[in-house]
Amino acid sequence: MTTRIVFGTDGWRGSVAEDYTFESVRYCAQGTADYLIAEGLADRGMIIGYDMRFRSEDFAQAVAEVLAGNGIKAYLADHPAPTPVLSASIIPHQAAGGIWITASHNPPTDNGFKLRSSYGGAAAPETLRLVEDRIVAAQEGDGVKTLEFDRAQNEGLIELFDPDTGYTEGILKLVDIQPIRNAGFRVLADPMWGVGIGWFDRLLSGGSTIVREIHSERNPLFPGMRRPEPIDENLQGLLTEIPVWGADVGLALDGDADRVGMASEGGIFVNQLQVYALLAFYLLEVRGMRGPLVRTISTTVMANKLAQRYGVPVYETGVGFKYVAPEMMRVNAIMGGEESGGFAFANHIPERDGIVAGLFLLDLMVQMNMKPSELIDHIYSLVGAHYYDRVDRQLDPERKAEIRAMVSAAQPESIAGLAVTEILTVDGFQFRLEDGGWMLIRFSGTEPVIRVYCETTHQDKVQDILAAGLSMAGLEA
Repeated sequence: MTTRIVFGTDGWRGSVAEDYTFESVRYCAQGTADYLIAEGLADRGMIIGYDMRFRSEDFAQAVAEVLAGNGIKAYLADHPAPTPVLSASIIPHQAAGGIWITASHNPPTDNGFKLRSSYGGAAAPETLRLVEDRIVAAQEGDGVKTLEFDRAQNEGLIELFDPDTGYTEGILKLVDIQPIRNAGFRVLADPMWGVGIGWFDRLLSGGSTIVREIHSERNPLFPGMRRPEPIDENLQGLLTEIPVWGADVGLALDGDADRVGMASEGGIFVNQLQVYALLAFYLLEVRGMRGPLVRTISTTVMANKLAQRYGVPVYETGVGFKYVAPEMMRVNAIMGGEESGGFAFANHIPERDGIVAGLFLLDLMVQMNMKPSELIDHIYSLVGAHYYDRVDRQLDPERKAEIRAMVSAAQPESIAGLAVTEILTVDGFQFRLEDGGWMLIRFSGTEPVIRVYCETTHQDKVQDILAAGLSMAGLEA
């Protein structure tokens, strides 16, 4: 049976050797090629990049061969590279966009196909729908055109390139690295066996700051963690080692380095909503920038409180940078972010960038002369303490409609003793609460998982709110 390709929150992802095969990847590439030809974009070429997952380089080569078979030039990265590094290479090449072979933070059994547009950010939902239609057409009869790699190179339709140099030059213009190099920090970095290996060390070498890495070689099995997602449960090695080594801060990057995780000097995880607030504060207070903030509905309301304090607007979107990136460009935002630890910034590409986010967090420590725990206390002194958590449950896809109907029918007046003030269905089901917090139930757009999230000013109510959400979905706490 031919795999039905559907782009989720950030591209299409599947299980290698099951639905994610060379055949299905070639169909994705053919659908993309047909879209580019139909839109008159084929003569601009495409950037092709890949991560360190199992055979990612071979899947990327297959994509390049299909583009070449359709007469579209493929600029193929000559080594595995972070998603933001690849995205930044689209603009100087004046390419129509990019295709990244990566499953980001998914389990080791998966791989993926991410599509980027000419502005260096995630392709908009309407673009993805058009590409999906072209993929179906290819699967149903038009087939795949391909040109063997060596011949395509000889004909100039595949060109290898190094994406690192231009990105590094851009970073050095975006943030003053020298004060961080001279700060004498001990930075423990966890690239989670992925393409972020070596980046913080290279950028920060040459001063008194020391960067030490763990999990710093390619290993597609991601041993010691369930998946390369920079959240508490997957960072126990980092959290344990921080106080042992005497690190001032811990920074983690997910498998394709577009997301960041942070830990305090005590080895305490700094959650993604707290990181959003820290980065927004950094731009607004330390850098003195003014402009809108963009956040997904699953991200912190601390953004709204900071925005009110500094007199800037906040725009909310559905979950995923396919919504955040276009909205950032529409409103000329200084920052966009989501609950998964992905953040994008003005004067850069409208793309999640874990490397830049990590550098900004280090610069915040320098400029405020504060440790991570002190920075959190400072943010809470401005907007009050906020508490967050999330639970994920594996989902039988056949139950999705049943669960959706069950949650849709629920109309609670209160959750964990907090009155429900509004119910939104922008992306899933969000129940806004009287304290300004919220609970969200939504299906993952990248894997068969249902998620329940919450943020509240009442620390003692977090688990009760999550349990209520699971109950609404007919799931056990």
